[in-house]
Amino acid sequence: MEGKETREEMEKSGMIDTWMRKHRLIYTGATKHPFILSIRDGTVDFEAFKTWLGQDYIFVRAFAPFVASVLIKAWKESDDSSEMEVILSSMASLNDEIAWFKSEAAKWGVQLSEVVPQKANQDYCRFLESLMSPDVEYTVAITAFWAIEAVYQASFALCLEDGSKTPAKLREACRRWGNDGFGQYCNSLQKIANRHLGKTPDDVLTKAEVTLLRVLEHEVEFWNMSHGAA
Repeated sequence: MEGKETREEMEKSGMIDTWMRKHRLIYTGATKHPFILSIRDGTVDFEAFKTWLGQDYIFVRAFAPFVASVLIKAWKESDDSSEMEVILSSMASLNDEIAWFKSEAAKWGVQLSEVVPQKANQDYCRFLESLMSPDVEYTVAITAFWAIEAVYQASFALCLEDGSKTPAKLREACRRWGNDGFGQYCNSLQKIANRHLGKTPDDVLTKAEVTLLRVLEHEVEFWNMSHGAA
């Protein structure tokens, strides 16, 4: 009975918020990474930014089929058609995002065709592919989807806050993910995830929490790779 009451208490505030409090350290590591702080403080090594640019282009190309797989799971498992519309909006924006990476790479002299995925990127893309399996529940996949988007939103929004010294030529990149509209989209994903987490069996709930933690770990490793950290 005590365990049930604990879960009921968590559901009142939303499972995502509960997990964010529980795993605050790793979440902070993902959203306030030294690479992001260096952008905000104006001390970023532009070679590190160029590394991130090329590697994230590769990641986005792997992210697109993952989002498509979440859409299929929503079609099969969700009883709310509005959820598909939120996911569809993400798929529509990914085409524009890939075009942005190509344009930005040209500005920075990054030859995308010559970029080789580094280990952290390869590991993250393999993890995404594992979540595309039909055996992975929609609840687990939508939780991962929210986390991936939310980390970028929180990170780049930090670089747009009053008092930030983000270099002018990086502000457009920060606005892509740090703007209010993207924040509202992330809130929509969080509401969807919370809705399904609130009614899922305990074993799936555990899988979703573990998956969330793995996303955050991969995000930290991705920033480490860009920052040149070991």
